[in-house]
Amino acid sequence: MALNPNLYGNGMPVAFVNEMFVLIRDGVEFEVDKIPGAPGGMGKAKGKIYLSNVRMVFVADKPTNNFIAFDMPLLYVHGEKFNQPIFHCNNISGLVEPVVPDDQHRALYSTHSFKILFKEGGCGTFVPLFFNLIKSVRQYNQQFGGPTEPRAPDPLRAAQTPVDEMMRHAYVDPNDPTRIFLQQPNSESQLRRRTYNPQTE
Repeated sequence: MALNPNLYGNGMPVAFVNEMFVLIRDGVEFEVDKIPGAPGGMGKAKGKIYLSNVRMVFVADKPTNNFIAFDMPLLYVHGEKFNQPIFHCNNISGLVEPVVPDDQHRALYSTHSFKILFKEGGCGTFVPLFFNLIKSVRQYNQQFGGPTEPRAPDPLRAAQTPVDEMMRHAYVDPNDPTRIFLQQPNSESQLRRRTYNPQTE
């Protein structure tokens, strides 16, 4: 995870090299723990989710307490679960490991728990695409990731995951306001990030 990743003026995340945005979902509420400066350490806001072949990025509609956006590399997400409570809205919960800068020690960072609540409309498009993409990223990482290393896998390795076929055959739920990117959105610049570490950009 990375708190407040680089965004363009329109709120679109600055893409990595070979990153392809799959969808955008408006009308969600996002909760994540262990956010510095947030009341009780809990970051909570309404906004939108961008899902790509590399990561999932929540962008708040109205940033509060230094909580503007939250970036979750797909290879670092685990324990994800789709919940359908009787008296509350459908949601996806899970855990995400932090993106640790090269010059920092892993013990200084702890795992975050997150929840995406679908407050407006259905989730029949978002949920299958999200789970299929996570599965594909993990399979690709196991197949082409090389020998297991003691450190965390490179989150940008997921950029090589073939997602075109998955997007072509995606089921579109008319009650779900998710928008699938049929072509990549135009960014304000041709800038592409090459790493999660800010000092080498």
